[in-house]
Amino acid sequence: MAAIFQGVGAAAALSSSPSNSFDTKKLLCSPRRSFSARKGASFVVVRSDGSVNFDLNHKGRRAQQLITNAVATKADSSAAASSSKPGHELLLFEALREGLEEEMERDATVCVMGEDVGHYGGSYKVTRGLAEKFGDLRVLDTPIAENSFTGMGIGAAMTGLRPVVEGMNMGFLLLAFNQISNNCGMLHYTSGGQFKIPIVIRGPGGVGRQLGAEHSQRLESYFQSIPGIQMVACSTPYNAKGLMKAAIRSENPVILFEHVLLYNLKERIPDEDYICNLEEAEMVRPGEHVTILTYSRMRYHVMQAAKTLVNKGYDPEVIDIRSLKPFDLYTIGNSVKKTHRVLIVEECMRTGGIGASLTAAITENFHDYLDAPIICLSSQDVPTPYAGPLEEWTVVQPAQIVTAVEQLCQ
Repeated sequence: MAAIFQGVGAAAALSSSPSNSFDTKKLLCSPRRSFSARKGASFVVVRSDGSVNFDLNHKGRRAQQLITNAVATKADSSAAASSSKPGHELLLFEALREGLEEEMERDATVCVMGEDVGHYGGSYKVTRGLAEKFGDLRVLDTPIAENSFTGMGIGAAMTGLRPVVEGMNMGFLLLAFNQISNNCGMLHYTSGGQFKIPIVIRGPGGVGRQLGAEHSQRLESYFQSIPGIQMVACSTPYNAKGLMKAAIRSENPVILFEHVLLYNLKERIPDEDYICNLEEAEMVRPGEHVTILTYSRMRYHVMQAAKTLVNKGYDPEVIDIRSLKPFDLYTIGNSVKKTHRVLIVEECMRTGGIGASLTAAITENFHDYLDAPIICLSSQDVPTPYAGPLEEWTVVQPAQIVTAVEQLCQ
């Protein structure tokens, strides 16, 4: 097998990779001010079918009602205007596949390996059709041996390829933790810079719907502690494609976290080529009263809660941190300096989770700007139950987010 990859690596020409870094506009930090609820804030409801409702007078609605099928944004937000932009609509798993396919066409060193990624098309169809188009050497079906094919992917990256390794489920990659930690994250350092490891490790994770404890793992915090690894989490078809392409072009090993319940999320994305910055957070909803930091599936729980919060007169600022390692402390810091209050909402476990690391980073760097203690809403430290009602109890729900914001802004 090593000879196969060496042959492919020798035959493929290495193309230069565009830089993943972009110039970001500096956010203006407003002066510190006392909290005042804005009762007349307007908002836009973007529904799953793409229709948009502008509601400028919502005083007649019940303040205590939680609207679960709506997304709250400001009237001038990019999300509200996206439906009128040119492009094509894709589900999130299709956006991942389109990004992967474009990179395989652009660069002959990009290859895919994993269980059932070939003619079956992957367990969630992210690689469907790629084996027929690129052949069995570039889309390689592997045995059920995560430690073996992950190690093989790292070796392929050392020889000049750009492998994309799919874990059928993120929980299964625990079997390859030694390869990811001791090899993937450290070989560039331990080789004195002689080897680069441009590998992407991706796959579905998170709490699904009654998938049981072993298939509902949230392993972001497990891999966060590994030196030399970058981590990103996609939450929309747009950033799924952009992060996939950026991760493949990166010279660093990147772990791309996908959520099993977001694969069928649909969005219009541009026709032209684009990539997302691997180290940049996304401003989802600008606001004044509280900074809500979240990522992956919890982005949508937060935006559901934001609808209720707007009805109550609050103006939350929502940031999808997207880059789990390193954190985009520039964007986060400017938001904290503006709102002076922070709520972290995650699906990761509370003990040692992403939220714990983020709380420490904010406290260390922006403590003087906080007017209230940071609140972190995380999943309960229990194996995810199979029973549906119990499963929901272990994960943060929109009503808890509303209560937390009210507590912060008292």
